[in-house]
Amino acid sequence: MKELIRTNDAVVLSFATSLLTDAGIHCLIADQSMSILEGSLGLLPRRLLVETERADEARRLMIDAGLGAELKDADG
Repeated sequence: MKELIRTNDAVVLSFATSLLTDAGIHCLIADQSMSILEGSLGLLPRRLLVETERADEARRLMIDAGLGAELKDADG
């Protein structure tokens, strides 16, 4: 899995997850349990992970949807 987005914004995560699911790209939101432990204050960002072999396709999808500014660096 490759990290695509790291954010505290639940709306961005929900929108991105919906786009990826509709495109048939498997994704996972990591660190969701940690946000529960910290009391849902939004201090700890969650990571959106996608299939490594479809990461480039997922990045293009996010850019086309206007989420380009949310993306992690391609090599990071």
